[in-house]
Amino acid sequence: MRVCLLHALICILCNGCSVVTVADAAVTVVATTVKVSAAVVGTTVDVAAAGVKAVAGSSDTK
Repeated sequence: MRVCLLHALICILCNGCSVVTVADAAVTVVATTVKVSAAVVGTTVDVAAAGVKAVAGSSDTK
């Protein structure tokens, strides 16, 4: 009986580790996706601002 209980406990613990590993991988993928998306949005805003400045011109004279 003890051997069966030990095997069941080992199986449960192994499955728990797998769940944690999969969840960690999913969080890492989501975090990377958000980081890349933020970089793309930031670049898009910078490009749009540069385009507006180029079209509108600058009234500053030196």
